[in-house]
Amino acid sequence: MSTDPCPAGHPVPAYAAGVSTHDVTNQVPALSGHSLLTTDPALEEGLRRWSSPAAYEDIASLGELAGRPEAQRAGELANVHTPVLRTHSPTGERLDEVEFHPSWHQLMDTAVAHGLTAAPWAEPQGSGAHVRRAAGFIVWSQVEAGHLCPVSMTYAAVPALAHNPALAAAWVPRLASREYDPGLRPLAGKRGAIAGMGMTEKQGGSDVRANTTRAERTEGGPLGGGDTYRLTGHKWFMSAPMSDAFLVLAQAGAGPTCFLVPRVLDDGSRNALALQRLKDKLGNRSNASSEVEFDGTWGVRVGDEGRGVRTIIDMVASTRLDCVLGSTATMRQALARAVHHTRHRSAFGALLVDQPLMRNVLVDLALESEAATTVALRLAHAVDEGDSEFSRLAVAVSKYWVCKRTAPMVAEALECLGGNGYVEENGLARLYREAPLNSIWEGSGNVNALDRAITEVAEAGRYAAEPGAAAGARRVVERLAVTLQASLLAQHAPAEVADAFIASRLEGGHGHTFGTLEASLVDAVSGRVIDRAFGA
Repeated sequence: MSTDPCPAGHPVPAYAAGVSTHDVTNQVPALSGHSLLTTDPALEEGLRRWSSPAAYEDIASLGELAGRPEAQRAGELANVHTPVLRTHSPTGERLDEVEFHPSWHQLMDTAVAHGLTAAPWAEPQGSGAHVRRAAGFIVWSQVEAGHLCPVSMTYAAVPALAHNPALAAAWVPRLASREYDPGLRPLAGKRGAIAGMGMTEKQGGSDVRANTTRAERTEGGPLGGGDTYRLTGHKWFMSAPMSDAFLVLAQAGAGPTCFLVPRVLDDGSRNALALQRLKDKLGNRSNASSEVEFDGTWGVRVGDEGRGVRTIIDMVASTRLDCVLGSTATMRQALARAVHHTRHRSAFGALLVDQPLMRNVLVDLALESEAATTVALRLAHAVDEGDSEFSRLAVAVSKYWVCKRTAPMVAEALECLGGNGYVEENGLARLYREAPLNSIWEGSGNVNALDRAITEVAEAGRYAAEPGAAAGARRVVERLAVTLQASLLAQHAPAEVADAFIASRLEGGHGHTFGTLEASLVDAVSGRVIDRAFGA
Protein backbone atom coordinates (compact mmCIF):
# COMPACT_ATOMS: atom_id res chain seq x y z
CA MET A 1 0.00 0.00 0.00
CA SER A 2 1.37 3.42 -0.94
CA THR A 3 1.56 6.06 1.74
CA ASP A 4 2.15 9.81 1.92
CA PRO A 5 4.09 11.35 4.76
CA CYS A 6 2.28 13.69 7.09
CA PRO A 7 4.00 16.76 8.61
CA ALA A 8 4.96 14.80 11.70
CA GLY A 9 6.56 12.15 9.58
CA HIS A 10 3.90 9.48 10.09
CA PRO A 11 2.56 7.70 7.01
CA VAL A 12 -1.08 8.26 6.00
CA PRO A 13 -2.93 5.50 4.11
CA ALA A 14 -3.73 6.61 0.57
CA TYR A 15 -7.36 5.59 0.83
CA ALA A 16 -7.84 8.04 3.73
CA ALA A 17 -6.45 11.06 1.93
CA GLY A 18 -9.04 13.82 1.59
CA VAL A 19 -11.72 12.01 3.62
CA SER A 20 -13.11 13.85 6.63
CA THR A 21 -13.22 11.96 9.89
CA HIS A 22 -16.71 13.36 10.46
CA ASP A 23 -18.45 12.36 7.24
CA VAL A 24 -21.63 10.59 8.39
CA THR A 25 -23.17 7.88 6.24
CA ASN A 26 -25.69 5.08 6.72
CA GLN A 27 -27.38 6.83 9.63
CA VAL A 28 -31.11 7.05 10.13
CA PRO A 29 -33.06 10.33 9.95
CA ALA A 30 -34.99 11.50 12.97
CA LEU A 31 -38.40 9.93 13.43
CA SER A 32 -40.64 12.99 13.45
CA GLY A 33 -43.03 15.02 11.35
CA HIS A 34 -45.64 12.27 11.01
CA SER A 35 -49.05 11.66 12.56
CA LEU A 36 -49.07 9.04 15.30
CA LEU A 37 -52.66 8.24 14.39
CA THR A 38 -52.71 7.97 10.58
CA THR A 39 -49.44 5.99 10.47
CA ASP A 40 -51.03 3.38 12.77
CA PRO A 41 -53.80 1.67 10.76
CA ALA A 42 -54.92 -0.60 13.60
CA LEU A 43 -55.44 2.36 15.91
CA GLU A 44 -57.04 4.55 13.24
CA GLU A 45 -59.46 1.82 12.15
CA GLY A 46 -60.42 1.00 15.74
CA LEU A 47 -61.10 4.65 16.52
CA ARG A 48 -63.33 4.97 13.45
CA ARG A 49 -65.07 1.67 14.25
CA TRP A 50 -65.96 2.32 17.88
CA SER A 51 -66.13 6.10 18.18
CA SER A 52 -67.56 9.14 16.39
CA PRO A 53 -66.36 11.40 13.55
CA ALA A 54 -65.92 14.25 16.02
CA ALA A 55 -63.79 12.00 18.24
CA TYR A 56 -61.69 11.04 15.25
CA GLU A 57 -61.00 14.69 14.41
CA ASP A 58 -60.01 15.38 18.03
CA ILE A 59 -57.50 12.53 18.13
CA ALA A 60 -56.28 13.25 14.59
CA SER A 61 -55.17 16.69 15.75
CA LEU A 62 -53.46 15.13 18.76
CA GLY A 63 -51.74 12.60 16.50
CA GLU A 64 -50.30 15.39 14.36
CA LEU A 65 -49.12 17.24 17.44
CA ALA A 66 -47.52 14.10 18.90
CA GLY A 67 -45.38 13.63 15.81
CA ARG A 68 -43.86 17.10 15.89
CA PRO A 69 -40.26 17.58 17.00
CA GLU A 70 -41.42 20.13 19.60
CA ALA A 71 -43.59 17.56 21.37
CA GLN A 72 -40.84 14.97 21.35
CA ARG A 73 -38.40 17.53 22.70
CA ALA A 74 -40.80 18.29 25.56
CA GLY A 75 -40.85 14.59 26.41
CA GLU A 76 -37.06 14.50 26.49
CA LEU A 77 -36.77 17.62 28.64
CA ALA A 78 -39.31 16.34 31.16
CA ASN A 79 -37.07 13.32 31.74
CA VAL A 80 -33.80 15.27 31.82
CA HIS A 81 -35.03 17.96 34.22
CA THR A 82 -36.53 15.74 36.87
CA PRO A 83 -39.01 16.77 39.62
CA VAL A 84 -37.56 18.42 42.72
CA LEU A 85 -39.08 18.06 46.18
CA ARG A 86 -39.27 21.25 48.27
CA THR A 87 -40.09 20.22 51.82
CA HIS A 88 -39.54 23.63 53.48
CA SER A 89 -39.58 27.30 52.64
CA PRO A 90 -36.42 29.41 53.20
CA THR A 91 -37.86 30.47 56.56
CA GLY A 92 -38.61 26.95 57.75
CA GLU A 93 -42.32 26.46 57.06
CA ARG A 94 -43.45 23.16 55.57
CA LEU A 95 -44.07 23.43 51.85
CA ASP A 96 -44.26 19.82 50.65
CA GLU A 97 -44.34 20.87 47.03
CA VAL A 98 -42.86 19.29 43.91
CA GLU A 99 -41.37 21.52 41.23
CA PHE A 100 -41.52 20.45 37.58
CA HIS A 101 -39.82 21.67 34.44
CA PRO A 102 -42.09 23.72 32.12
CA SER A 103 -42.04 20.82 29.66
CA TRP A 104 -43.96 18.69 32.18
CA HIS A 105 -46.70 21.30 32.41
CA GLN A 106 -46.75 21.59 28.61
CA LEU A 107 -47.35 17.84 28.32
CA MET A 108 -50.01 17.88 31.02
CA ASP A 109 -51.78 20.83 29.44
CA THR A 110 -52.05 18.99 26.12
CA ALA A 111 -53.29 15.78 27.75
CA VAL A 112 -55.98 17.58 29.74
CA ALA A 113 -57.03 19.77 26.81
CA HIS A 114 -57.67 16.65 24.72
CA GLY A 115 -59.83 15.05 27.39
CA LEU A 116 -57.44 12.31 28.48
CA THR A 117 -58.31 12.74 32.17
CA ALA A 118 -61.91 12.22 33.31
CA ALA A 119 -63.77 13.86 30.41
CA PRO A 120 -65.41 10.63 29.14
CA TRP A 121 -67.37 10.22 32.40
CA ALA A 122 -69.16 13.50 31.66
CA GLU A 123 -70.30 12.32 28.22
CA PRO A 124 -73.30 10.07 27.43
CA GLN A 125 -72.94 6.30 27.56
CA GLY A 126 -72.56 4.87 24.09
CA SER A 127 -70.99 8.03 22.68
CA GLY A 128 -67.60 6.42 22.09
CA ALA A 129 -65.98 8.84 24.54
CA HIS A 130 -63.91 6.17 26.28
CA VAL A 131 -62.62 4.83 22.95
CA ARG A 132 -61.73 8.40 21.93
CA ARG A 133 -59.81 8.81 25.16
CA ALA A 134 -58.15 5.39 24.81
CA ALA A 135 -56.88 6.22 21.33
CA GLY A 136 -55.64 9.59 22.57
CA PHE A 137 -53.95 7.95 25.54
CA ILE A 138 -52.10 5.55 23.21
CA VAL A 139 -51.05 8.40 20.92
CA TRP A 140 -49.91 10.85 23.58
CA SER A 141 -48.19 8.20 25.74
CA GLN A 142 -45.75 7.71 22.89
CA VAL A 143 -44.52 11.26 23.40
CA GLU A 144 -43.81 10.75 27.11
CA ALA A 145 -45.26 8.12 29.44
CA GLY A 146 -44.57 9.55 32.89
CA HIS A 147 -47.12 12.35 32.92
CA LEU A 148 -49.84 9.88 31.93
CA CYS A 149 -49.71 8.52 35.50
CA PRO A 150 -51.65 11.43 37.06
CA VAL A 151 -53.76 11.60 33.90
CA SER A 152 -54.73 7.96 34.41
CA MET A 153 -55.52 8.31 38.11
CA THR A 154 -57.66 11.38 37.45
CA TYR A 155 -59.69 9.33 34.98
CA ALA A 156 -59.92 6.37 37.34
CA ALA A 157 -60.95 8.36 40.42
CA VAL A 158 -64.45 9.01 39.08
CA PRO A 159 -65.90 5.48 39.48
CA ALA A 160 -64.67 5.36 43.09
CA LEU A 161 -66.07 8.81 43.89
CA ALA A 162 -69.48 7.59 42.72
CA HIS A 163 -69.75 5.89 46.13
CA ASN A 164 -70.12 9.36 47.66
CA PRO A 165 -72.52 11.45 45.54
CA ALA A 166 -71.75 14.68 47.39
CA LEU A 167 -68.01 14.36 46.75
CA ALA A 168 -68.65 13.34 43.16
CA ALA A 169 -70.79 16.42 42.58
CA ALA A 170 -67.99 18.68 43.81
CA TRP A 171 -64.97 16.96 42.29
CA VAL A 172 -65.99 15.22 39.05
CA PRO A 173 -66.63 18.44 37.05
CA ARG A 174 -63.08 19.60 37.81
CA LEU A 175 -61.55 16.17 37.20
CA ALA A 176 -63.39 16.08 33.85
CA SER A 177 -62.38 19.61 32.91
CA ARG A 178 -60.28 20.24 29.81
CA GLU A 179 -58.41 23.04 31.57
CA TYR A 180 -55.12 22.24 33.26
CA ASP A 181 -54.88 24.38 36.37
CA PRO A 182 -51.79 23.45 38.44
CA GLY A 183 -51.03 24.85 41.86
CA LEU A 184 -52.26 24.11 45.37
CA ARG A 185 -55.49 25.99 46.01
CA PRO A 186 -58.95 25.10 47.37
CA LEU A 187 -61.12 23.22 44.90
CA ALA A 188 -63.62 26.08 44.70
CA GLY A 189 -60.96 28.30 43.13
CA LYS A 190 -59.75 25.84 40.49
CA ARG A 191 -60.83 25.43 36.87
CA GLY A 192 -59.58 21.84 36.78
CA ALA A 193 -58.16 19.27 39.18
CA ILE A 194 -55.84 16.25 39.15
CA ALA A 195 -56.17 13.16 41.38
CA GLY A 196 -53.60 10.73 42.75
CA MET A 197 -53.69 7.57 44.81
CA GLY A 198 -52.04 6.26 47.99
CA MET A 199 -52.63 2.62 48.86
CA THR A 200 -49.44 0.63 49.42
CA GLU A 201 -47.40 0.62 52.61
CA LYS A 202 -43.99 -0.75 53.58
CA GLN A 203 -45.23 -3.93 55.20
CA GLY A 204 -47.97 -4.79 52.70
CA GLY A 205 -47.37 -3.85 49.08
CA SER A 206 -50.21 -5.44 47.14
CA ASP A 207 -51.68 -6.82 50.36
CA VAL A 208 -53.51 -3.59 51.16
CA ARG A 209 -55.57 -5.24 53.90
CA ALA A 210 -52.32 -5.27 55.90
CA ASN A 211 -52.24 -1.45 55.88
CA THR A 212 -51.63 0.14 59.28
CA THR A 213 -52.55 3.76 58.52
CA ARG A 214 -55.35 4.64 60.97
CA ALA A 215 -58.44 6.79 60.43
CA GLU A 216 -60.37 8.25 63.35
CA ARG A 217 -63.78 9.74 62.73
CA THR A 218 -63.78 13.41 63.73
CA GLU A 219 -67.02 15.31 63.31
CA GLY A 220 -67.05 18.85 61.96
CA GLY A 221 -63.78 18.71 60.06
CA PRO A 222 -62.72 21.46 57.62
CA LEU A 223 -63.96 19.56 54.57
CA GLY A 224 -67.36 19.27 52.95
CA GLY A 225 -68.83 16.28 51.20
CA GLY A 226 -69.39 13.76 53.97
CA ASP A 227 -68.05 12.24 57.18
CA THR A 228 -64.60 13.56 58.08
CA TYR A 229 -61.74 11.56 59.58
CA ARG A 230 -58.14 12.23 60.64
CA LEU A 231 -55.52 9.90 59.22
CA THR A 232 -52.22 8.88 60.80
CA GLY A 233 -49.66 6.67 59.09
CA HIS A 234 -47.09 6.28 56.32
CA LYS A 235 -47.63 5.51 52.64
CA TRP A 236 -44.69 3.81 50.99
CA PHE A 237 -45.77 4.65 47.46
CA MET A 238 -48.07 7.58 46.79
CA SER A 239 -48.20 8.53 43.16
CA ALA A 240 -48.30 12.03 41.71
CA PRO A 241 -47.88 13.97 44.99
CA MET A 242 -48.55 17.29 43.23
CA SER A 243 -52.19 16.26 42.71
CA ASP A 244 -55.11 18.18 44.19
CA ALA A 245 -56.47 15.14 46.02
CA PHE A 246 -55.80 11.46 46.62
CA LEU A 247 -57.82 8.34 47.13
CA VAL A 248 -56.31 6.65 50.16
CA LEU A 249 -56.93 3.47 52.14
CA ALA A 250 -56.76 3.52 55.94
CA GLN A 251 -58.02 1.36 58.81
CA ALA A 252 -61.23 2.73 60.33
CA GLY A 253 -63.35 1.06 63.02
CA ALA A 254 -64.93 -1.46 60.64
CA GLY A 255 -61.74 -2.17 58.68
CA PRO A 256 -60.03 -0.85 55.55
CA THR A 257 -61.88 2.23 54.32
CA CYS A 258 -61.45 4.56 51.34
CA PHE A 259 -60.95 8.31 51.82
CA LEU A 260 -60.56 11.36 49.63
CA VAL A 261 -57.61 13.36 50.99
CA PRO A 262 -57.22 16.85 49.45
CA ARG A 263 -53.93 18.74 49.53
CA VAL A 264 -55.69 22.00 50.47
CA LEU A 265 -58.59 22.34 52.92
CA ASP A 266 -61.74 24.26 52.12
CA ASP A 267 -60.53 27.33 54.06
CA GLY A 268 -57.33 27.52 51.99
CA SER A 269 -54.97 26.09 54.61
CA ARG A 270 -52.69 23.14 53.77
CA ASN A 271 -53.70 19.67 54.83
CA ALA A 272 -51.18 17.89 57.08
CA LEU A 273 -49.48 15.87 54.38
CA ALA A 274 -45.69 15.67 54.68
CA LEU A 275 -43.76 14.44 51.65
CA GLN A 276 -40.73 12.52 52.91
CA ARG A 277 -38.90 11.81 49.68
CA LEU A 278 -39.37 11.15 45.97
CA LYS A 279 -38.71 7.62 44.77
CA ASP A 280 -35.60 6.89 42.71
CA LYS A 281 -37.31 4.40 40.45
CA LEU A 282 -36.90 2.45 37.25
CA GLY A 283 -38.70 3.75 34.18
CA ASN A 284 -39.44 7.35 33.34
CA ARG A 285 -37.76 10.14 35.28
CA SER A 286 -40.45 12.74 34.69
CA ASN A 287 -43.15 11.62 37.10
CA ALA A 288 -42.86 12.05 40.86
CA SER A 289 -43.74 9.16 43.14
CA SER A 290 -43.36 9.74 46.84
CA GLU A 291 -43.42 8.53 50.39
CA VAL A 292 -45.76 10.51 52.62
CA GLU A 293 -46.58 10.87 56.30
CA PHE A 294 -50.14 11.46 57.49
CA ASP A 295 -50.27 13.07 60.91
CA GLY A 296 -53.82 14.12 61.69
CA THR A 297 -54.44 14.51 57.97
CA TRP A 298 -58.04 15.28 57.07
CA GLY A 299 -60.00 13.01 54.75
CA VAL A 300 -63.61 12.44 53.72
CA ARG A 301 -64.96 8.90 53.66
CA VAL A 302 -65.79 7.44 50.25
CA GLY A 303 -68.13 4.47 50.54
CA ASP A 304 -68.90 2.49 53.68
CA GLU A 305 -66.49 1.82 56.51
CA GLY A 306 -64.76 -1.50 56.07
CA ARG A 307 -65.56 -1.56 52.34
CA GLY A 308 -62.54 0.43 51.24
CA VAL A 309 -60.98 -2.29 49.11
CA ARG A 310 -64.24 -2.86 47.28
CA THR A 311 -64.67 0.90 46.82
CA ILE A 312 -61.22 1.53 45.44
CA ILE A 313 -61.42 -1.56 43.20
CA ASP A 314 -63.62 0.56 40.95
CA MET A 315 -60.65 2.90 40.56
CA VAL A 316 -58.26 -0.03 40.09
CA ALA A 317 -60.38 -1.46 37.26
CA SER A 318 -59.95 1.79 35.32
CA THR A 319 -56.25 2.10 36.03
CA ARG A 320 -55.82 -1.51 34.88
CA LEU A 321 -57.41 -0.52 31.59
CA ASP A 322 -54.87 2.29 31.37
CA CYS A 323 -52.08 -0.21 32.06
CA VAL A 324 -53.16 -1.99 28.88
CA LEU A 325 -53.31 1.32 26.99
CA GLY A 326 -49.91 2.43 28.25
CA SER A 327 -48.24 -0.87 27.42
CA THR A 328 -49.86 -0.83 23.99
CA ALA A 329 -48.41 2.63 23.42
CA THR A 330 -44.94 1.52 24.50
CA MET A 331 -45.03 -1.45 22.15
CA ARG A 332 -46.36 0.66 19.31
CA GLN A 333 -43.63 3.28 19.62
CA ALA A 334 -40.93 0.58 19.84
CA LEU A 335 -42.28 -1.05 16.69
CA ALA A 336 -42.41 2.27 14.81
CA ARG A 337 -38.81 3.00 15.72
CA ALA A 338 -37.70 -0.47 14.66
CA VAL A 339 -39.44 -0.28 11.26
CA HIS A 340 -38.20 3.27 10.65
CA HIS A 341 -34.62 2.33 11.49
CA THR A 342 -34.55 -0.78 9.33
CA ARG A 343 -35.98 1.10 6.34
CA HIS A 344 -33.01 3.48 6.39
CA ARG A 345 -30.09 1.42 7.68
CA SER A 346 -28.02 -0.86 5.45
CA ALA A 347 -25.94 -3.86 6.46
CA PHE A 348 -24.33 -6.70 4.52
CA GLY A 349 -25.23 -5.16 1.18
CA ALA A 350 -28.93 -4.43 1.67
CA LEU A 351 -31.36 -2.41 3.75
CA LEU A 352 -32.08 -4.11 7.03
CA VAL A 353 -35.78 -4.20 6.25
CA ASP A 354 -35.03 -6.36 3.20
CA GLN A 355 -33.01 -8.94 5.11
CA PRO A 356 -35.10 -12.14 5.49
CA LEU A 357 -34.44 -12.71 9.17
CA MET A 358 -35.08 -9.06 10.03
CA ARG A 359 -38.40 -9.29 8.18
CA ASN A 360 -39.29 -12.25 10.38
CA VAL A 361 -38.64 -10.14 13.47
CA LEU A 362 -40.56 -7.12 12.20
CA VAL A 363 -43.61 -9.15 11.18
CA ASP A 364 -43.67 -10.82 14.57
CA LEU A 365 -43.43 -7.50 16.40
CA ALA A 366 -46.14 -6.02 14.17
CA LEU A 367 -48.53 -8.88 14.97
CA GLU A 368 -47.98 -8.38 18.69
CA SER A 369 -48.55 -4.63 18.47
CA GLU A 370 -51.72 -4.85 16.40
CA ALA A 371 -53.19 -7.49 18.72
CA ALA A 372 -52.54 -5.25 21.73
CA THR A 373 -54.01 -2.19 20.02
CA THR A 374 -57.18 -3.97 18.96
CA VAL A 375 -57.88 -5.51 22.35
CA ALA A 376 -57.12 -2.20 24.11
CA LEU A 377 -59.71 -0.29 22.09
CA ARG A 378 -62.21 -3.14 22.46
CA LEU A 379 -61.86 -2.85 26.25
CA ALA A 380 -62.59 0.88 26.07
CA HIS A 381 -65.59 0.14 23.84
CA ALA A 382 -66.94 -2.16 26.56
CA VAL A 383 -66.75 0.74 29.03
CA ASP A 384 -68.62 2.94 26.56
CA GLU A 385 -71.34 0.34 26.17
CA GLY A 386 -71.64 -0.46 29.87
CA ASP A 387 -70.76 -4.09 29.11
CA SER A 388 -69.58 -4.87 32.62
CA GLU A 389 -69.52 -8.67 32.25
CA PHE A 390 -67.12 -8.58 29.30
CA SER A 391 -65.14 -5.72 30.81
CA ARG A 392 -64.56 -7.40 34.18
CA LEU A 393 -63.07 -10.49 32.58
CA ALA A 394 -61.35 -9.01 29.54
CA VAL A 395 -59.62 -6.13 31.35
CA ALA A 396 -58.16 -8.50 33.94
CA VAL A 397 -56.97 -11.01 31.35
CA SER A 398 -55.60 -8.38 28.97
CA LYS A 399 -53.88 -6.44 31.75
CA TYR A 400 -51.93 -9.56 32.64
CA TRP A 401 -50.97 -10.50 29.08
CA VAL A 402 -50.41 -7.24 27.18
CA CYS A 403 -48.34 -5.76 30.00
CA LYS A 404 -46.35 -8.97 30.35
CA ARG A 405 -45.50 -9.00 26.64
CA THR A 406 -44.23 -5.43 26.56
CA ALA A 407 -40.77 -5.90 28.06
CA PRO A 408 -39.60 -8.71 25.72
CA MET A 409 -41.10 -6.98 22.71
CA VAL A 410 -39.37 -3.68 23.42
CA ALA A 411 -36.11 -5.54 24.02
CA GLU A 412 -36.43 -7.15 20.59
CA ALA A 413 -37.21 -3.82 18.95
CA LEU A 414 -34.14 -2.35 20.61
CA GLU A 415 -32.03 -5.12 19.06
CA CYS A 416 -33.26 -4.04 15.63
CA LEU A 417 -31.41 -0.77 16.26
CA GLY A 418 -28.39 -2.36 17.91
CA GLY A 419 -26.14 0.11 19.67
CA ASN A 420 -28.11 3.03 18.26
CA GLY A 421 -31.07 1.90 20.32
CA TYR A 422 -29.07 1.48 23.49
CA VAL A 423 -28.23 5.16 23.92
CA GLU A 424 -30.68 7.45 25.67
CA GLU A 425 -30.84 10.06 22.92
CA ASN A 426 -32.59 7.65 20.55
CA GLY A 427 -35.71 7.19 22.69
CA LEU A 428 -35.86 3.41 22.73
CA ALA A 429 -33.79 3.21 25.89
CA ARG A 430 -36.47 5.20 27.73
CA LEU A 431 -39.12 2.84 26.36
CA TYR A 432 -37.12 -0.13 27.59
CA ARG A 433 -36.83 1.29 31.08
CA GLU A 434 -40.56 1.95 31.08
CA ALA A 435 -41.57 -1.44 29.67
CA PRO A 436 -41.91 -3.42 32.96
CA LEU A 437 -43.97 -0.76 34.74
CA ASN A 438 -47.50 -1.76 33.91
CA SER A 439 -46.90 -5.42 34.75
CA ILE A 440 -46.17 -4.29 38.31
CA TRP A 441 -48.70 -1.47 38.64
CA GLU A 442 -52.15 -2.50 39.91
CA GLY A 443 -51.00 -6.02 40.68
CA SER A 444 -47.94 -7.87 39.43
CA GLY A 445 -48.34 -10.96 37.26
CA ASN A 446 -49.11 -13.38 40.08
CA VAL A 447 -51.43 -10.98 41.91
CA ASN A 448 -53.32 -10.12 38.76
CA ALA A 449 -53.69 -13.74 37.68
CA LEU A 450 -54.82 -14.96 41.10
CA ASP A 451 -56.68 -12.09 42.73
CA ARG A 452 -58.09 -10.57 39.58
CA ALA A 453 -58.26 -12.66 36.43
CA ILE A 454 -58.90 -16.14 37.83
CA THR A 455 -61.52 -14.73 40.20
CA GLU A 456 -63.30 -13.06 37.31
CA VAL A 457 -63.10 -16.17 35.15
CA ALA A 458 -64.49 -18.34 37.92
CA GLU A 459 -67.29 -15.90 38.69
CA ALA A 460 -68.21 -15.73 35.02
CA GLY A 461 -68.55 -19.52 34.98
CA ARG A 462 -65.83 -19.98 32.38
CA TYR A 463 -63.33 -21.76 34.56
CA ALA A 464 -63.89 -24.27 37.32
CA ALA A 465 -61.55 -23.38 40.14
CA GLU A 466 -60.21 -26.59 41.63
CA PRO A 467 -57.67 -27.37 44.36
CA GLY A 468 -54.24 -26.61 42.98
CA ALA A 469 -55.61 -24.34 40.26
CA ALA A 470 -53.57 -21.42 41.57
CA ALA A 471 -50.33 -22.93 40.30
CA GLY A 472 -51.72 -22.95 36.79
CA ALA A 473 -53.33 -19.52 36.88
CA ARG A 474 -50.87 -17.88 34.52
CA ARG A 475 -51.33 -20.56 31.90
CA VAL A 476 -55.11 -20.23 31.97
CA VAL A 477 -54.98 -16.43 31.73
CA GLU A 478 -52.44 -16.56 28.91
CA ARG A 479 -54.65 -18.85 26.83
CA LEU A 480 -57.67 -16.67 27.41
CA ALA A 481 -55.79 -13.50 26.47
CA VAL A 482 -54.28 -14.85 23.25
CA THR A 483 -57.59 -16.40 22.20
CA LEU A 484 -59.35 -13.08 22.80
CA GLN A 485 -56.77 -11.25 20.70
CA ALA A 486 -57.06 -13.83 17.91
CA SER A 487 -60.84 -13.53 17.92
CA LEU A 488 -60.72 -9.74 17.64
CA LEU A 489 -58.14 -9.82 14.84
CA ALA A 490 -60.24 -12.38 12.95
CA GLN A 491 -63.16 -9.96 13.13
CA HIS A 492 -61.40 -6.68 12.43
CA ALA A 493 -57.87 -7.04 11.01
CA PRO A 494 -56.80 -7.80 7.42
CA ALA A 495 -56.67 -11.51 6.66
CA GLU A 496 -52.87 -11.60 6.49
CA VAL A 497 -52.59 -10.18 10.01
CA ALA A 498 -55.29 -12.37 11.56
CA ASP A 499 -54.14 -15.56 9.82
CA ALA A 500 -50.49 -15.00 10.75
CA PHE A 501 -51.39 -14.27 14.38
CA ILE A 502 -53.53 -17.39 14.66
CA ALA A 503 -50.98 -19.60 12.92
CA SER A 504 -48.14 -18.40 15.14
CA ARG A 505 -49.89 -17.92 18.50
CA LEU A 506 -52.53 -20.67 18.48
CA GLU A 507 -51.41 -23.25 15.95
CA GLY A 508 -47.78 -23.65 17.01
CA GLY A 509 -46.04 -21.84 14.17
CA HIS A 510 -43.73 -19.97 16.51
CA GLY A 511 -40.61 -20.54 18.58
CA HIS A 512 -39.77 -19.19 22.01
CA THR A 513 -38.62 -15.71 20.99
CA PHE A 514 -39.72 -13.02 18.55
CA GLY A 515 -38.55 -13.56 15.00
CA THR A 516 -39.24 -17.31 14.97
CA LEU A 517 -42.21 -17.37 12.62
CA GLU A 518 -42.20 -20.11 9.98
CA ALA A 519 -40.30 -18.96 6.92
CA SER A 520 -43.18 -19.73 4.56
CA LEU A 521 -45.49 -17.52 6.61
CA VAL A 522 -43.03 -14.63 6.52
CA ASP A 523 -42.60 -14.98 2.76
CA ALA A 524 -46.36 -14.88 2.29
CA VAL A 525 -47.26 -11.86 4.41
CA SER A 526 -44.17 -9.82 5.28
CA GLY A 527 -44.54 -7.05 2.70
CA ARG A 528 -48.15 -6.26 3.56
CA VAL A 529 -47.73 -6.63 7.32
CA ILE A 530 -44.61 -4.45 7.53
CA ASP A 531 -46.10 -1.77 5.29
CA ARG A 532 -49.24 -1.76 7.45
CA ALA A 533 -47.20 -1.68 10.66
CA PHE A 534 -45.92 1.83 10.07
CA GLY A 535 -47.47 3.76 7.23
CA ALA A 536 -44.99 6.63 7.18
